[in-house]
Amino acid sequence: MSAARPSSGVARERSRHASGAKAPDKRRLILDAAVRVFARQGFHACRVSDIADEAGVAYGLVYHYFASKDEVLDTLFLERWHVMLELIREVDSQPLPVREKLEAIASFIIDSYRHDPDLMKVIIVEVTRAANSFGNTHIATIREAYDLIGGMITKAQAEGVFKPEIEERFAAMAFYGAIEQLLTGWIFDLLPQGEADFERAKWLVVETVCGGLETRSEAQAGVGRAAPQRGRGEARA
Repeated sequence: MSAARPSSGVARERSRHASGAKAPDKRRLILDAAVRVFARQGFHACRVSDIADEAGVAYGLVYHYFASKDEVLDTLFLERWHVMLELIREVDSQPLPVREKLEAIASFIIDSYRHDPDLMKVIIVEVTRAANSFGNTHIATIREAYDLIGGMITKAQAEGVFKPEIEERFAAMAFYGAIEQLLTGWIFDLLPQGEADFERAKWLVVETVCGGLETRSEAQAGVGRAAPQRGRGEARA
């Protein structure tokens, strides 16, 4: 999942550790603690003091770095979302078939959940699905991901790879929406979460979306693409 360049904050943190600094990064400590608290209790049910207790810091130190718990959530979302946007831009800049580009994006998001399920739970439940609060606040940032993916689809349509009659914004939303539904299923323990299940999920998303978008000639050229094996928890026909 590391195709994207690290954000400036991550880069500074790596540089600080490389220089041999020993002092703990209290701001990062607070953010990591907030992820655990938000995932466990829900954003609206927790207090700033809960975050401080989880981080093992004084209550006032949280306010030294963040004006409110809303700002903590904003920071968590924007950090991760901007990394994803960088990944999408980097993937799109490469001379790859559109199917491989979409596979790289799906892999990044699914691997993000696999490696940090609490953070992805917070982003999905408390931000992108919270249409009346945080989701509405960040709608322009969220839409940016759809626009970038839509640009890939438009380009593939111009090249004759994808059908021209399907609107690129609808296709982009279908692609990301399918991934978000998978994450929701894992968050609420509705789907199996073995390693094989994660790998197969990547293939299922790309095959489902691209299979519907590809022109007849492109689909025929792709006949025989191997599907990953089902995880042990998946039902078999």
